[in-house]
Amino acid sequence: MTEILCITHKYPPTIGGMEQQSFELIKGLSNHYKTHVIAYKNVGNKALWFGKLKSRILTVLRENPDIKLIHLNDGSMGVACLWLRKQTNIPVVVTYHGLDITFPLDFFQQKLVPKLSEFAGAVCVSQATRNECLRREFNEKKTYVVRNGVDSNMADIPFDRGIIKKLRRDFGIDITDKHILMALGRPVKRKGFSWFLKSVMPNLNKNICLLMVGPMKTKYSFFENAWQATPHGINRCIQLMLGSASDAREVGEQLKLQDNVFHLGSLPRPDLLQVLSLADLFIMPNISVPGDIEGFGLVALEASIRGTFVIASGIEGITDAVTDSKNGCLLPSENASVWIDKIHELLSDKEELNTVSKQGKEFTREHYSWEIMVNGYRAVFDRLIDHSSND
Repeated sequence: MTEILCITHKYPPTIGGMEQQSFELIKGLSNHYKTHVIAYKNVGNKALWFGKLKSRILTVLRENPDIKLIHLNDGSMGVACLWLRKQTNIPVVVTYHGLDITFPLDFFQQKLVPKLSEFAGAVCVSQATRNECLRREFNEKKTYVVRNGVDSNMADIPFDRGIIKKLRRDFGIDITDKHILMALGRPVKRKGFSWFLKSVMPNLNKNICLLMVGPMKTKYSFFENAWQATPHGINRCIQLMLGSASDAREVGEQLKLQDNVFHLGSLPRPDLLQVLSLADLFIMPNISVPGDIEGFGLVALEASIRGTFVIASGIEGITDAVTDSKNGCLLPSENASVWIDKIHELLSDKEELNTVSKQGKEFTREHYSWEIMVNGYRAVFDRLIDHSSND
């Protein structure tokens, strides 16, 4: 059996889309290759883990001389392992998710990205991410698209109406006779949450409420307050580097002004799945932000697989997760009147909405399984391994 090495700093028990993707990818690849794994599993200091990474990789390669390919889970891992280009002839493949190739720091773009392009292959989670790689002069023949998958088992978890009582008990939210919109994620600028709250929500019918789920800060550290005073370019780079909730302050201000918007914070996974099913529509009102893109849009698939129709901005990697008129609809970004009209249209016919939601669920189940994703990676890996062995 062909041997490969997978290296990732995004892995369970930490919860997140990239962590789940890494786990499912490695689990799936292990059915087809003898798969060695070096993963940060949230044990010990992460900086120290990176500091010892080179010696660990060299040890694994020395003890397993038949390894034919190395996979790195994202662009930051690619930067940490640039030394591999000169210290091994084994092909190295890096997965790119979006920001890990578009990060708007001159040193990164001018000095590091050209070196990343020298690896044997690049796997992009969407066509939008691939386009960003090609703009940076990656080899077109070695830059592939393999879309992320979603856990199809989520589709079979039954809806529990107890979530309605829980919302009333824990959050004081009464959804009687309400249409429910839902948004999920950290409040970062590209998500467009504050735009939606300012431009769309005030113009919707009063029986439409929005439930927002995800981490949400209400208090800020001295450091977080201090960087607000730095020049815009520096401020933006710091926020992107740290994954800061760059839209949180504006979202927080809007929450104070609107009666039909409720922020639930981070929910336990079982409750999150139930809220996804409870919602009539799931929204992704993303906007374009220079230097930051939505690499894919996994939350759209999670909503769809739970049977909720998705309305999303037709930009960037979202278009690889949402297929218009199949598992959602794509709308022009920042066009408030179109968003308002479409939401009212979909909510006006509950029977039709139920039909398209069920159709979307089946479309997502059929086209976005983890198995499809793993097979996409296998095709790339096998091609690069065969090419390397023939050189």
